[in-house]
Amino acid sequence: MTPLALTMGEPAGIGFEIAGAAWSTLREGTTPFFLIGDISGIRGVPVEEITAPEQAAAAFAEALPILHRPLPTQVTPGHPSQAHAPAIIASIEEAVMLAKAGRAGAVVTNPIQKASLYAAGFRHPGHTEFLGEIAGTGVPAVMMLASPMLRVVPITVHEPLAQAIARLTPELIITHARIAHAALIRDFGIARPRLAIAGLNPHAGEAGTLGREEIDIVAPAVAALRAEGIDARGPMPPDTMFTAKARPGYDAAICLYHDQALIPIKALDMDGGVNVTLGLSIVRTSPDHGTALDIAGTGRADASSLIAAIRLAAEIAQRRNA
Repeated sequence: MTPLALTMGEPAGIGFEIAGAAWSTLREGTTPFFLIGDISGIRGVPVEEITAPEQAAAAFAEALPILHRPLPTQVTPGHPSQAHAPAIIASIEEAVMLAKAGRAGAVVTNPIQKASLYAAGFRHPGHTEFLGEIAGTGVPAVMMLASPMLRVVPITVHEPLAQAIARLTPELIITHARIAHAALIRDFGIARPRLAIAGLNPHAGEAGTLGREEIDIVAPAVAALRAEGIDARGPMPPDTMFTAKARPGYDAAICLYHDQALIPIKALDMDGGVNVTLGLSIVRTSPDHGTALDIAGTGRADASSLIAAIRLAAEIAQRRNA
């Protein structure tokens, strides 16, 4: 298969470390990938500098292939530098360019430290919004967190909770649910996806006694989705919809704000969770954790989520190619 492109992420975080660990785990499999970044950041595993993605597959069994993109200053683990921001952004842009050209099968992004990027003029709330701009398809870029135990789609993401709630509309729910529904069919191979739409208030509002958002916003969205032939259910009480008994009843949970989605999946499967961006012209996945600056350089980083992200990216790419 076409090798996947792995971005550098924040050099002062754990990205280089988990990239090397992921290569050690996957080197004998069928998911070759190459890293776009500074070759000096990888320690403890053999590396091979390549000059084109097409060289990655041949090198992969013996060394981690790297498109060497040198950083302007030395990296100090745990201490991000604003000087590295242009190279971090360029790594993402190059990976997307290669994927759009068919020279990379998918993009897997290492975590970024948004504060240092903001200081350098990065104007996007995060990866998802940036990727929507440079690899969009005319629909919003939508975040999904996926693991074998649960898939969740937050309708509002990186914004204050009060602001997120104020922005909720039936149309916003419908748009995200449509994109999730299409992705479950195309990328996950689910012929008739079932969507669980979360309520906002305790016990999904208890018929309006604990809030009217379920009546005025969520229920109309569910009705509209069902009228389109989408198997949508809700509003579902957020305190029970993620239980072991409830989860087998749907293929993805459409959640109304960031933590409503991310808390349950991280509690259930922090190591196996993968961030997937829906609505792009390319395949993009990422670990569901951050840069872990507090343990960078200590050798304690767990590569499980990155490994899961690489495997899922390969699976989605193969389905699209098929």
